[in-house]
Amino acid sequence: MSLREKRSFFGRLSDKIGDLIIGRASIDEELFDELEEVLITSDIGMETTLSIIDRLRTEVKAEFITNPARVQQKLRGYMIDVMDKGDRLKMSDNYPLVILVIGVNGGGKTTTIGKLAHMYKSEGKKVMLAAADTFRAAAAEQLDIWAKRADVSLIKHNDGADPSAVLFDAAQAARARGIDVLICDTAGRLQNKKNLMNELEKMNKVLHKEFPESTRETLLVLDATTGKNAISQAKEFGDVADITGVILTKLDGTAKGGIAVTIADEYDMPIKFVGVGEGMEDLETFDPVDFIGGIFNE
Repeated sequence: MSLREKRSFFGRLSDKIGDLIIGRASIDEELFDELEEVLITSDIGMETTLSIIDRLRTEVKAEFITNPARVQQKLRGYMIDVMDKGDRLKMSDNYPLVILVIGVNGGGKTTTIGKLAHMYKSEGKKVMLAAADTFRAAAAEQLDIWAKRADVSLIKHNDGADPSAVLFDAAQAARARGIDVLICDTAGRLQNKKNLMNELEKMNKVLHKEFPESTRETLLVLDATTGKNAISQAKEFGDVADITGVILTKLDGTAKGGIAVTIADEYDMPIKFVGVGEGMEDLETFDPVDFIGGIFNE
């Protein structure tokens, strides 16, 4: 089922925006204040909200706009603008590709890796997984389940092993087997930022030495249902890792969706995929026009 077919999380925001704008007798300062409140209570950050509303207020007044439909059209356009990161939205299409996947435990990281593996396998790519989140009990076993579901190979060590040692073996195996996409599960904690930074730096050095022909993506998995907590995680992981993109999970019923706007704008992180269910197929490539269109029931 596509993202556009799973609009339930847009419902409240869409209804509120529509109620405020459509059918309004006049475009006044009260409208801008009410729109500001609606956006903020939908998990869109204060900085992003103020920027969008200030731009809307300025242009509506400068262009003497009195048609409520035109106000809604402009608001839609501004929200698309803050989310559109151009080419940075796209995954690299230079193979072999190594994807380092980071994120706190419980955010849907392992499931997302399984979905990514299935997606690339369905595209005809040779895929391998590496279980380098070695400090979480049973993480490798859980990843093994998804590897079997996606019908891809897995490299793993015992619990507590050095994550870079797992990646070393995986990089060598990927080269030997002609793997197109190597997806590495890692960094499921934020308790010690310095250790996390060192771990990721060491892993990138392994890739540079053992798999120099590969291109890399570092994707951060965030649970959309956690709202402002997910925004805090984006900031904290962004402080220690060179994140190339975000995958928002669980965007299928309870999430407000506003955090996607905040993460893309305030932390300048392109959202590359969204998870909209538990099935293998329930991972959608992110499209800002489609996403914002859902908010405006288009």
